[in-house]
Amino acid sequence: MEVAIRQPKLTLPDGLAQLSFAVQSAIGRVADPHDLSLVQIRLLGILRDREPGMFALATFLNIDKSSVTGLVDRAERRGLVRRKTTSQDRRTIRVALTEEGRQLTQKLAKQVERELALLVEGLSAADRRHLLAIAGKVVTADVQRRLVPAPSPTDGGPDRRRSGSRRR
Repeated sequence: MEVAIRQPKLTLPDGLAQLSFAVQSAIGRVADPHDLSLVQIRLLGILRDREPGMFALATFLNIDKSSVTGLVDRAERRGLVRRKTTSQDRRTIRVALTEEGRQLTQKLAKQVERELALLVEGLSAADRRHLLAIAGKVVTADVQRRLVPAPSPTDGGPDRRRSGSRRR
């Protein structure tokens, strides 16, 4: 028996939140059988094509540097990542996937791709391209906003500091 679900008329915040919930749920379905959290799967995804330092990881993940340390510790204990120093500055720690971590990340990427494809299977090819273009703009603007310090209210600019658990 097929259930008809009416498409709700959403506000922009509701639509973005609902889309985020759907994406997080899809990624969670991939993470759960591997005993990974959403933030752990995000960490592995970031490390697919780069070896960032701890501060960069904190920025990418939008979490405190101290939280990144614990996250990397847990992944390192599982044999998924390793810390390494650079030849230019031995004090600088970079994080890289191990071979086991790389293999798992490749497997997870394929599974996530399949799950996310299910979310958009009802969209035309043109709608998918449009969604991708808009998502790219939103993500780029978010990264730019987080990486470029906003002027403080005392400097005459808006106070764009985030409220919540993230400490600087």
